Amino acid sequence: MNPLRLTGPEAGVIKYDLLTALSVAGLNGSPTLQTSLMRLIAAVTSRYNWRADELSVGQRDLARMWSVNERTVKREIKRLTDAQLLICTRGGVRGRVAAYRLNYAQIARLSEPCWPLVGPDYDARMKERYRSQTPVKVVQLADYAKPEASEAAQGGPSTWQRAMVNLSRENADQFKAWFSQLEYVAFEGGVLELRTPSKFAQRYIETHLLRPLVAAVEAELGPVTRIEFRA
Repeated sequence: MNPLRLTGPEAGVIKYDLLTALSVAGLNGSPTLQTSLMRLIAAVTSRYNWRADELSVGQRDLARMWSVNERTVKREIKRLTDAQLLICTRGGVRGRVAAYRLNYAQIARLSEPCWPLVGPDYDARMKERYRSQTPVKVVQLADYAKPEASEAAQGGPSTWQRAMVNLSRENADQFKAWFSQLEYVAFEGGVLELRTPSKFAQRYIETHLLRPLVAAVEAELGPVTRIEFRA
């Protein structure tokens, strides 16, 4: 359950802050992230049931709202659930629409680098509100074959492993959420090749986490001229 309750006199402020977080994260992200978050904001502002903490809209209705086809809606919902921004609380079956819930803590994690851009008051308010929250773990079939964060640094040469260990020590939550998903492919001529689990993860790391990644890698493997990602 999300510990944040959107009821009471502060509910309006919390909702606006949440939508602001999604907005600035999109504006400072890749074109793909911008589109995904714009679509999510449209669905949330028009159809989110805050009292029930639920988004339940048919694919046909979303396709009309987003001016896309239903296949694109399916891909977009998958992208948002893979990123854990939306959590599926009820699967869709014939005659029944699927239901989703916003993962407030994951939205906070995604948008936190952008909070100061809004203003010091917003930054302080968001840190106070979300400091004790952690994203809801979404168990998917792929998770059973996915190594835990402590095991993720075992692939690749020892220099890569040490770089990952250093990143984990610097920020354990950040490492578990993003860097632990990286798979070492090759490093030659200053070009580091990495595999990411999704385009979303790739874009986020490129946009927000490239500097600490390069610093950790250069400390162990040597100068990096370019990082090439494979999704």
